[in-house]
Amino acid sequence: MDTQTKQTRLVQGLTLIALVAMVVAYFAPIWWVSLTAPNYPKDAFPDGIRIHFHFDGVYNGCKAAGAGTRMANEIIQQDLDEHTERYNPILDAKKDVNKGAQGLDCVHEMNTINHYVGMFPIATGAPVEKPLAKFFFGFFAVMLAGFMVTKRKTRLLVLSAGFAAVAAWMLVDQYVLGHLASHVEAYVQEAGTFFKEPDKIKAWGDNVTLISHVVIVGLLLVMGIVIAGVAKIRNFSLLLALVPALLPVFFVITYAAWLWFFGHNLHPWGAFTVKPFMPTVFGEGKVAQFSTYSYPYWGYGLLVLMFLSLAPALLIRRKQMREGAAE
Repeated sequence: MDTQTKQTRLVQGLTLIALVAMVVAYFAPIWWVSLTAPNYPKDAFPDGIRIHFHFDGVYNGCKAAGAGTRMANEIIQQDLDEHTERYNPILDAKKDVNKGAQGLDCVHEMNTINHYVGMFPIATGAPVEKPLAKFFFGFFAVMLAGFMVTKRKTRLLVLSAGFAAVAAWMLVDQYVLGHLASHVEAYVQEAGTFFKEPDKIKAWGDNVTLISHVVIVGLLLVMGIVIAGVAKIRNFSLLLALVPALLPVFFVITYAAWLWFFGHNLHPWGAFTVKPFMPTVFGEGKVAQFSTYSYPYWGYGLLVLMFLSLAPALLIRRKQMREGAAE
């Protein structure tokens, strides 16, 4: 096996690692945020009020309290009355205190906490990015598949077929199956959970619909630009790996921008008045009596792995293109 063949296989292997890491990262928790306060005792809420950010939404990060904890079989939304069963650790030592234990719905709980200072529900963030993220990941996957190919004609065939499949998937999903309309309906309903301003919220929903149309058309146009660029410009194909490699940067920028939006668009109907603020993006912070923690999770590690795999692949492919071993 000659040197060029070895280099090509190395590029393909590194790109395949990045592709797998990217696909898994889509389904993984990318970032986690937790709030702790005296009214959420450590034995009942060992992780505080914790949520996990994914590319397609925000999910509960709380788990059921463990055996022997003070609230092992209770959840905060439950009304505690004379019918609520409790275990006596002395008289009922053999009872299974974890039977039926449930974790707190921390997305709901954090929304409840946030609305007191005038924040809108978490689900109102990134209303265009979240439902369309899967199509962007499909777009990036096709780009990486094209990057693995050394011959321009074959690369163009891979890109054309792949983009056509992603475009068809997106148009059928959003318009034929009506998922765009159902998403906007759910968004409007969620946005009005705490602050009842139907006219304002309806306008928000109309904006989400309009911007989604623009982004969908824009992605279709970008697909055409990528195909034309690869066909006409020799080094353009390096962007097929460079753009997906920057996913960890794109995520942090988008995440920080939406945190800024939430902290600087507080509703005047909040029970407590606070000055506009920038929520913690990375590290620890303090808001009123709450301590906040915000850190990358294992899904973000996959994005970093993706970058670390594509960086040397790009350098090797660039060298191959200079030497004429790749088109």
